[in-house]
Amino acid sequence: MKILISNDDSIHAMGIKVLFQHLKDLGDVSVVAPLEEKSTTGHSLTIHKPLRMIELEKDFIGVSGSPADCVYLGIREVMKEMPDLVVSGINRGANLGQDVYYSGTVSAAREAAILGIPSIAVSLSVDFHNPPPENNLNYAAAAQLTYETIKRFNQKDFPKLAEHTLLNLNVPDLPYDQLKGVKVTRQGFRHYSGSVIKRNDHRGRPYFWVGGEYQGFRKEQGADCDAVENGFASITPLQLDCTHFESIDLLSNVWDEGK
Repeated sequence: MKILISNDDSIHAMGIKVLFQHLKDLGDVSVVAPLEEKSTTGHSLTIHKPLRMIELEKDFIGVSGSPADCVYLGIREVMKEMPDLVVSGINRGANLGQDVYYSGTVSAAREAAILGIPSIAVSLSVDFHNPPPENNLNYAAAAQLTYETIKRFNQKDFPKLAEHTLLNLNVPDLPYDQLKGVKVTRQGFRHYSGSVIKRNDHRGRPYFWVGGEYQGFRKEQGADCDAVENGFASITPLQLDCTHFESIDLLSNVWDEGK
């Protein structure tokens, strides 16, 4: 089995190293990830400047670009063939609800899904307000669950996902034996303050910090946010097609009336 691993926390992140150690025995595993942290960069490809690739050690290559760049180059330049699977993570922090549109972690898995390659984005739901030290995070639990998910998909009788569909796996920051189980969920919705911090530099010119603070989630049973909050790992299948089909007839009627 040929597996490509990437992330958005950088090639140096603990999460990607733990993930590699758990998956390396599944086959031929290559790691291609950003040289610097690229969190919340979304799905971007670098087309206005050249990219550099640096081999840091065997099977670990850093790229001076985005997570999507890493998957793009990892497939075409490093592996030089389509892998059987792309795994992105383990991200330091959850990617729940609408976070998937900002997430570099999810974008790496989505880049693979565009090519029709099965892919999984893996995130560890770290306490937003009081994050523990890096060494105390339960990356191993998320990596073990990723390993088990891949093993299930390799079973001959396991149904195949639709083409251009990826899995978004979010795991509570708990030891493996304290996880309550796994729930298949839909995408939820998280709330952020949307605040902007304005400051002045040493020359008196204004600059801004954007992003806001996490303020909870919409309470919905069956959603990814609710599952993780209650101690379950959440697996959400995401598709590329964002069409809201229920609105097609409504819009069609409006435009038909305007003819």
